[in-house]
Amino acid sequence: MSANAERTWTVVELLRWMEGHFREQGLDSPRLDAECLLAHALGIERLELYLQFDKPVVEEERAGLRELVRRRVRDRVPVAQLTGRKEFWSLPLEVTGDVLVPRPETETLVEVALGFLPDREGEYEILDVGTGSGAVALALAHERKKVRVLATDLSEAALAVASANATRLGLADRVGFAAGSLLEPALGRRFDLVVSNPPYLAENESAGLAPELAHEPAMALYAGPDGVELLESLVAGVADVLATSGGFAVELAPDQAERVAGFCRAAGLEDVAITPDLAGRPRVVSARVKTENEEAPKNAHLDEASGAEKGGE
Repeated sequence: MSANAERTWTVVELLRWMEGHFREQGLDSPRLDAECLLAHALGIERLELYLQFDKPVVEEERAGLRELVRRRVRDRVPVAQLTGRKEFWSLPLEVTGDVLVPRPETETLVEVALGFLPDREGEYEILDVGTGSGAVALALAHERKKVRVLATDLSEAALAVASANATRLGLADRVGFAAGSLLEPALGRRFDLVVSNPPYLAENESAGLAPELAHEPAMALYAGPDGVELLESLVAGVADVLATSGGFAVELAPDQAERVAGFCRAAGLEDVAITPDLAGRPRVVSARVKTENEEAPKNAHLDEASGAEKGGE
C-alpha cells in the first residue's frame, strides 16, 4: 500500500491488499482484522464496507490506515486496542490497554451463568470477580432486566473502563463497582451467583504465548507459578458470599478444569460440572453451595454503598 501511495485505492482493493498482507505475516484472522481496521480508519461500521466497495479512499484516510497496519503487523497490537472497541455478547465495549480484550470463549461463562438465573424477571444479586472491561457483568445485566451486579477488580484503571461501558450501555443503575482482591469487596454480603474470569495462566507460560498478549495487563493474565493459585483461593472462599442454593461459575484453562472441579468438591460445593467452549475444550467449572447453608440476610440496595464501591467511576 505504501509503495503505491499515489494511485487511487478503493475500499475493496484495500481490503484485499490488507487481507493478503496479514495472511503473509501469519495473523490468525486476516480478513476480520482487515475489515475492522479499515472500518475504523474510515469511521464507519464494519458491515458498511460492503456497501462502499468501489468508494475511493483518500490519502489522509490511507495515512491513518498505514499506521494501524504497521502497529498490527510489527508490534502485534490487538485489533481491539487499535480500534478501542470489542463486541462481546453483541454488546459494543470500550477496550484499552488496562483490560483484557474480551474473548469469544468467555461467552461460555455467560451461558453457564444464565443457567443459574432461570427467571428472566427474577431479582437476582450477582458478584462478578475480576470484571476487567465489565464484559460478563454487563452481559448478565443486559439479559436479566432486574438483576443487580457488584463487579470487582484489583485494578482501578480497569474499573474505570468497566464503569464507562456500563454508563454507555445504560446499565450503570444496576451494575456497581468495587476495588479489591478476589472476594474481599463482597465479604459480609450474600449473592445468588458468583462468576469470575480470573487470571489463570502460569507465569512460565509467557514465552510461548501469542505476542498480542504482551499488550494486555499482566496482572489480568498470570496467577503464580502454576496458574491455579487464584482459582484455588476463589473456590475456597466462595461459599462465604453465596446465598442458599447460590451458584458459582468460573472460567479457566482447559487443562485446569479437573483440578478446579476437585477444589470445588473439597470446598463442599455440590453439582460440580465442567462445560466446554464452542471448540470443545473444557472452559467453565460450575457448582452450587450446599442447600443446607443458612440463608444470610439479602443485600441492602446496591446503591447504599455505591459511593464507596464505584471505585472505578
